[in-house]
Amino acid sequence: MQKTSPVYTTENGCQDCYKCVRHCPVKAIRIIGGKASVIPEACVSCGECVKVCPAHAKKIRSDLARLKDMLSSGAKVYASIAPSFAGYFKGVKIEQLAAALVRAGFAGVSETAHGAESVSAHISRLLAQTSSPLVISSACPAAVDMIRKYLPRFAPFISPLPSPVRAHCRQLKEMFGADSKVVFFGPCAAKKTEADSYPNELSLALIFPALERLLEEKNINLKETLAPSMGFAEEGRFYSVEGGMNDTLRDGSDSVRYISVSGLDNLRRLFHGVDPATISEKMSGRKIFVEVLACPGGCINGPAMPSDGSSLETIIQTDIASPIRTSAERCFSHCGVSSYPASPVIEEEPDEQLMRSALARVGKSSKNDELNCGACGYSTCREFAKALLAGKAEEEMCHTWLKRNFERTSNALIRYIPAGVVIVDSKGAIRECNRIFAELADAVEEFDALGNLEGLNVESFLPEFADLFAGAVRHGSEIVKYRQQWRSRIINLSVFPIARGEFAGAVVQDVTQNEGRREEIAAKAREVIRKNVYTVQQVARLFGEHIAETEVMLNEIAGAYESHNKGIRLRESDNGDYLNG
Repeated sequence: MQKTSPVYTTENGCQDCYKCVRHCPVKAIRIIGGKASVIPEACVSCGECVKVCPAHAKKIRSDLARLKDMLSSGAKVYASIAPSFAGYFKGVKIEQLAAALVRAGFAGVSETAHGAESVSAHISRLLAQTSSPLVISSACPAAVDMIRKYLPRFAPFISPLPSPVRAHCRQLKEMFGADSKVVFFGPCAAKKTEADSYPNELSLALIFPALERLLEEKNINLKETLAPSMGFAEEGRFYSVEGGMNDTLRDGSDSVRYISVSGLDNLRRLFHGVDPATISEKMSGRKIFVEVLACPGGCINGPAMPSDGSSLETIIQTDIASPIRTSAERCFSHCGVSSYPASPVIEEEPDEQLMRSALARVGKSSKNDELNCGACGYSTCREFAKALLAGKAEEEMCHTWLKRNFERTSNALIRYIPAGVVIVDSKGAIRECNRIFAELADAVEEFDALGNLEGLNVESFLPEFADLFAGAVRHGSEIVKYRQQWRSRIINLSVFPIARGEFAGAVVQDVTQNEGRREEIAAKAREVIRKNVYTVQQVARLFGEHIAETEVMLNEIAGAYESHNKGIRLRESDNGDYLNG
């Protein structure tokens, strides 16, 4: 568990479903012992795994305890509120949220959107002055890390400006002093990466659920909080919606082609196969500005936003929360510069021999075996093989390999178990059986000809017990019958459910020889009595009562076996049922 990372796994909660692997856009997940853990150096903190994990084993680091310590330390702590607050705290005005935070101990509250407006103003000037044919926004830290780590040749084209939250931090520190602390609240896990990387600017980044918990602990009701007037952010609020940043930049000219892309898979597709050196020539002097956001649809769909809300509803709430609908006058407050050097995640390309050996480990010895089903979480079998070689994956993640292994194991067990085994479906049709069952059912010729008895009805072979299979399927109970007469044999029969309502199985044990052995022992005991009775009579005078007792004992032995066999014959007419479960 890497609780120091913005996104981590509680391994005890992991249910080894591999859903996080399937959804992680950069495959920053390692599987060990069937449990998934985040690889911090490969992760971009988009939080996609947090959103999709059905067991809620993926977590965003809280930092709430650190915030409480900061508030109680006497430091001047200011809150920077993301514009997507309107989608999380529905019906709550920014003034109410600000008043609640002041009651909670903050020195002041401001909207991150103020920083966004400053960034927009500087981007407009940058686009007018730069000779670069391509400029990529630096607003989203997860998207920026995606480019730096996995699309490094595009890193030089990232805007040399800070993100809106860092620009806002600089504004607040300029207003309230360099020793003041700024804490961000929003729906984003990647903002924690910014806080970890630039602690002198952004002290902490917390998600909205942590803010909600803080207010609950302090018994502060947002809806009942008095709302003081405050200075509003304007167009910067729409940074949280895909295309919102571009809307703040468009000036009516056609010198810049504005593109917005959200979702890291879409970002990868956008730049796939593109040579940055050819963009200028292809655009004939026009520039391209790309607004990139990691979350599909924008921050309003961040990992800490409610999963039961719609994007449209959140957009409407954001629009309602904006008191001014006209475009804001350009703000030229200083926001400084920033750099985003490439920091590629090095993934060694294994040679073909190693790849073939890794593929063979999961039963893929030819190209036809490579189904590329994606169930393991990787889009192709070769990508999965690379992950195996890198120690990020395990053979058990391959569902086809696991299925074949299970089938081979179960077939071997059925084939070699020293008893008759049969599995039937809910209609009584045989799905699987072994040769011993065929021998007991006098169906060896059919079995040897077909290799199985699949499709034939079990009633054809076990007419006396067909209702037991139906009962096991219907009721999900095991039924055991001992010493039952079947054809010319005496059998023990155990019928059990495999999946209630779907399949039932049976183990048939031939105990005819065991019963014959009992008869043999009884007969031998009688023979001992007959052969030795004369000798007994001759020596009776010597042994007296002791000989009589010996005869009684031998008779009792023989009688016991005879009584036992009579009991068996009587029980054959009984039900002889034992219900388990």
